[in-house]
Amino acid sequence: MRLVCMMFSCALAATAQLVPFDPEYVIPKVNPHTTPADLKNGQQLFMGQCARCHGPKGEGGRGAVLAQPKLRHAPDDESLFHVIQEGIKGTEMPAGYAVDTLETWQLAAYIRSLGRMAPESVPGDAKRGQELYRSKGRCSQCHIIGGQGGSLGPELTEIAARRSAAHLRAAVLDPASTLPEGFLEVGLATKDGRTITGVRLNEDTFTIQVIDLNGEIHSFIKSDLKELQRDTGKSPMPSFRAVFSASEVDDLVAYLYSLRGNQ
Repeated sequence: MRLVCMMFSCALAATAQLVPFDPEYVIPKVNPHTTPADLKNGQQLFMGQCARCHGPKGEGGRGAVLAQPKLRHAPDDESLFHVIQEGIKGTEMPAGYAVDTLETWQLAAYIRSLGRMAPESVPGDAKRGQELYRSKGRCSQCHIIGGQGGSLGPELTEIAARRSAAHLRAAVLDPASTLPEGFLEVGLATKDGRTITGVRLNEDTFTIQVIDLNGEIHSFIKSDLKELQRDTGKSPMPSFRAVFSASEVDDLVAYLYSLRGNQ
């Protein structure tokens, strides 16, 4: 391990274009490293550092779908370079602290190539899925699409730009397996006898804010609580295995996979 660290340190020292140590580097508008060799190296970097969240083919998962012609946060090569190097504030996308300038461009080249792949094939009827979403599934009680619906669950207006069809199917059938990072269901009991189950919005040393299953937001001083139970790995969303038939699941997933906002 010590040898690996020493080799890594030497490699860093030898790389003149590391962005954190080269503030004079002017990022070009167009990627200067797009040869077949660059793409191959970019693929290797992607599989090692990005595929766990974005899927091996950029199909999405915990991270955004990258196999699309236009990326919301990176419409051009220069902005994609910034996203890889700096991450996206307020999201689970971290900074690329382990890649140098050349590797960043190679990653960018490979990511752009994913947008030229054929889109994921999804069975089912999106129009029927939309009706199931509104009626049998009652999904709008907890989720917002286009400004309409409840706020307990994640907004779905452009969910297909961030999640693969496989991830959406897993969320419908086994919600606890696809919980976003930082998601936590909590159960609270106050000293005056109230009990609340909901999702944590914010928490610090002295206070906690939650949204209950009816969508109402509450804020508590922890010293006023009799009990605070954190249910890690649990989701208030039920599984729809027993609600929808196999074909209805296909329809619902087809509808969700059609939701790409203004794209």
